[in-house]
Amino acid sequence: MSADFDGKVVLVTGAGSGIGREAARLFAERGAHVFAADLNQSGLEETKDIAAAGKIEATRVDVSSEEQVKALLVRIEKDAGRLDAAFNNAGITGGTHRIEDYPTDDFDRVLTVNLRSVFLGMKYEIPLIARTGAGAITNTASVAALTGPGGMSAYASSKHGIHGLTRVAAMENASRNIRVNALHPAGPKHRWWWPTAPRTRLLPTLPERPSPPSGAASRANSPKWPCGSVLRPQATSSAR
Repeated sequence: MSADFDGKVVLVTGAGSGIGREAARLFAERGAHVFAADLNQSGLEETKDIAAAGKIEATRVDVSSEEQVKALLVRIEKDAGRLDAAFNNAGITGGTHRIEDYPTDDFDRVLTVNLRSVFLGMKYEIPLIARTGAGAITNTASVAALTGPGGMSAYASSKHGIHGLTRVAAMENASRNIRVNALHPAGPKHRWWWPTAPRTRLLPTLPERPSPPSGAASRANSPKWPCGSVLRPQATSSAR
């Protein structure tokens, strides 16, 4: 990320760790006024500490709650008067089960956190960006939106949904100078995904995880990951 964001206002969800943290840090370092949202308050505080040189306002938000998402956007308009960009990144992986064994409540929770949150985010972000005059929205989907990783029916379904929702939003808002795109990263190496990434015959074989890769990405050992790599959060957050 090399753009200058001086004077811009940016919302990042899932900013308490991983890709969201790195995105919030980079936006702040490049001059943006960042509103960082996450359910993990301690993670948000760590993000603020890491990006001490930039302006980050951290807010604990359940992004699956319409009331809380609406209140956050009302606060952004009140405090900053505009919204130039939003990165809807919050999400969870859920468990790993065959479809016939997947607990229905767990399936519903993954779709609520991953897909409903993106819908709610855009529902309240788009009007504010439109009032600003122009802007951009990026939604975090996944390589799982392009494939069908065995055992991850809830996660894959939610990310396929984000892929489709992003396409609709892009078509609806192009005439208003609002760009809407989706990222489709492979699994990033950070605390909630990598330590629990399952190694079963249902899923692609992933590299061993006792130590992080030396570069921006480590090679995966399965053709089921189209990009053939497991990314560090920094690699995805700095993508243009």
